[in-house]
Amino acid sequence: MNVKEINTGSYFIYFGEDGYKCLTNWVKERKYSKIFLLSDTHTHECCVYTFLQKFPFEVEIIEVEAGEEHKNLDTCLSLWQTLSDLGADRKSLFINIGGGVITDMGGFVASTFKRGIDFINIPTSLLAMVDASIGGKTGIDLGALKNQIGVINNPQLLLIDINYLNTLPKEEFRSGLAEMFKHGLIQSPHYWEKMQHLSTLTTDDLEEIIYESVLIKHQVVLQDPKEQGLRKILNFGHTLGHAIESYSLAHRCKRLLHGEAVAIGMILAAFLSHKVINFSWKQVEEIKTTLLEYFPQEEFSTDEIKAILELLKYDKKNVYGHIYFVLLKEIGVPQWNMEVEESFIQEAFVYYMTPLSENKH
Repeated sequence: MNVKEINTGSYFIYFGEDGYKCLTNWVKERKYSKIFLLSDTHTHECCVYTFLQKFPFEVEIIEVEAGEEHKNLDTCLSLWQTLSDLGADRKSLFINIGGGVITDMGGFVASTFKRGIDFINIPTSLLAMVDASIGGKTGIDLGALKNQIGVINNPQLLLIDINYLNTLPKEEFRSGLAEMFKHGLIQSPHYWEKMQHLSTLTTDDLEEIIYESVLIKHQVVLQDPKEQGLRKILNFGHTLGHAIESYSLAHRCKRLLHGEAVAIGMILAAFLSHKVINFSWKQVEEIKTTLLEYFPQEEFSTDEIKAILELLKYDKKNVYGHIYFVLLKEIGVPQWNMEVEESFIQEAFVYYMTPLSENKH
């Protein structure tokens, strides 16, 4: 598929080899004083050399430890200090090459250094390509609480090259699929159906479905860039998903990846949609069956569920102490700012943990 660049109104999203030419021309025109390249230990080893072969400018490489546990203020302090020590000024450019942790944190560091310097995102994970690097959300975690500190600020340019996906561990690739499933559920029954048949798609189809996913997110963000209303639908599965991810990060030996937690959150949200706004039970089952094909079923004890529910009060969408969910009226027809009884959430966890063969209604 020969994909076209996307003009978001604030910046361009470029794809593949043509994207590198556009990036080079764009940087050349702006005559930056210095260019900094932020990577983590994984992308430094697997992606940076490939990028520099196609980027004909001198750069200062800054490397941080890989992993969500390093997406915090301590790392930001180190990065701000490094930029200062290396003589960065307001005419410097900051390029983030990596997954969602790097694009989130790097965007935040650039947006706050000297009250804001230009930054570019080069996402290398599926999650970052279809979600994290798009839409201007930047930020860091506060302890184990996800994305509590940050600003909304767009990159100057975004370049998506699916060849970087060859460097991803299998579980990281799978994590990104969760956001693509979400895009279908909240906006496009056709795309949801296509995602249900992933196993029949070839690698040649990958660029096309990534492009469609990017378009879905872009079109939502375009209508509501500051998340006053419609953009909240992108949080489907994330209210409980983020709480589960935060709990896992703080209390489990093997933490759940973002997409793994969100997949659980979407099954829970589908069940809640049925309880609260009469979403079709058949489609609840369809969502659970589809997602469990890709994401292993987890077990949660009564105490763990209680702790996860406690974490809900830190959700960024809460207003006046009320916890709001995004639910589905139909596939492609979401409703936001929905309140849910705690007893329903308890039921949702029971439903999630019930083996597929034992589901009854």
